[in-house]
Amino acid sequence: MSAEFTLYAQLLAILGLDLVVGDPRWFPHPVRFIGSLCSRFESLARTVLKAQPARLQGCFAWAGVISLSLLSVWLVLELLGMVSLHLSVAGALIVCFFCTAAGDLVKHSAKVRSDLRRGDINEARRSVAMMVGRDTAHLDEAEITRACMESVSENLVDGITAPLFWAMIAALAAPFLGVEGIISAAFGYIAYKAVNTMDSMYGYRNERYIQFGSCAARIDDVCNFLPARLSGLCVIAAALLPGYESRQAARVFFQDRLKSTSPNSAHTEAAVAGALGVRLGGPSSYFGEPTVKPYLGDGLRQAAPDDIPRTNRLVMVSAVLFYLSVFGLHWVVSGWLS
Repeated sequence: MSAEFTLYAQLLAILGLDLVVGDPRWFPHPVRFIGSLCSRFESLARTVLKAQPARLQGCFAWAGVISLSLLSVWLVLELLGMVSLHLSVAGALIVCFFCTAAGDLVKHSAKVRSDLRRGDINEARRSVAMMVGRDTAHLDEAEITRACMESVSENLVDGITAPLFWAMIAALAAPFLGVEGIISAAFGYIAYKAVNTMDSMYGYRNERYIQFGSCAARIDDVCNFLPARLSGLCVIAAALLPGYESRQAARVFFQDRLKSTSPNSAHTEAAVAGALGVRLGGPSSYFGEPTVKPYLGDGLRQAAPDDIPRTNRLVMVSAVLFYLSVFGLHWVVSGWLS
């Protein structure tokens, strides 16, 4: 088997394993490490550069987090490689596994649906609060369902497809660096997760972060630009499955995908809304401040709890299609470069 197909098999196996078992809570998670770096570099930037503009402070913090994240992975894999190449490959596989979030996405959303089916609205609010940044204390059943579906749809990109996209970009460098493809891919995974985590922690549009987090937010937008659009197209293709509406997914995707204030978040949400025949978007509240998101699939029916597992199935099939598509692109580009 060629090096490329070995890499593809490894990454598909990681996706399947993550979907089945999720992230073990007892194992140190790279994203928690990156989150700790974000907090430390924010404090450092605001202290050392307190006389400088907040935008410059944010750029300093961003550079520090991304550099130390990559350096940490390099150091760990280099130390493992001194013992054995197999250990270094195993370390890279672990990094890639923990940078994939399919299993936890399905598990958390399934918990929300279970709570709703039992009629435990308060527990459902607590469960969906683990998935979303909006205020959940007063959400009703339909609003909880909508929040859950929007989170699953958006996190198809953040948690599954965009990390894989940048891993495959990084893997193109493997032959030139003389390393295994999975080792090179691990750096793409960790770089993307650092970018995405910084956007999650710095990218708020409030007084504290509107300037400081502008660097993190803009770079995250750039990194998600292609993956978000490719993922939306994969949702349309996945909606050819029985029980979904592929034509309607395409219609709502092209009609509503640019309605969000974010340049990337609505692509998969719009395609999912059309595929399931539901309306997403609408009123929400963040940190006590009410906001109204544009409707995606306006005129379609209201979301119901049984739409949650349908969303999960659609998103997982879309992820597999995305993987196969990106593997194909990687194989073609690798041939050009060789």
